[in-house]
Amino acid sequence: MAWNDSRPLSPHLQIYKLPPTALMSVLHRGTGVVLCIGTLMLVLILASAASGADAYASTHWWISSWFGYLVLIGFTFSVYAHFCNGIRHLIWDLGYGFDIENATKGAKVSFGAAILLTVLTWIVALAA
Repeated sequence: MAWNDSRPLSPHLQIYKLPPTALMSVLHRGTGVVLCIGTLMLVLILASAASGADAYASTHWWISSWFGYLVLIGFTFSVYAHFCNGIRHLIWDLGYGFDIENATKGAKVSFGAAILLTVLTWIVALAA
């Protein structure tokens, strides 16, 4: 069989722009993985606190570094993104928002709410 150069190629991810609903689907799965890893991190923090002052001091140093804050902010966003997208799925379970316009709007609102809740949480956390 000869190679036909005139056939169109499938669009790659660099060319094809995913719709917001698809991006939220990928984000929902990704935040689920991040939440699993973050839960393990929480267990490590609690275990270090239970192990004594020296163990907790090294853990506290890591958490209070710039990278630790970045990880905690990412974990906070993952909690809120997974939660908001879960609410969107609950609305779908009730039979609402299946048309393309409302599904797209719901994905954007879900993502925006996750960002807003993350920012508000960290404003409160850093002000305390």
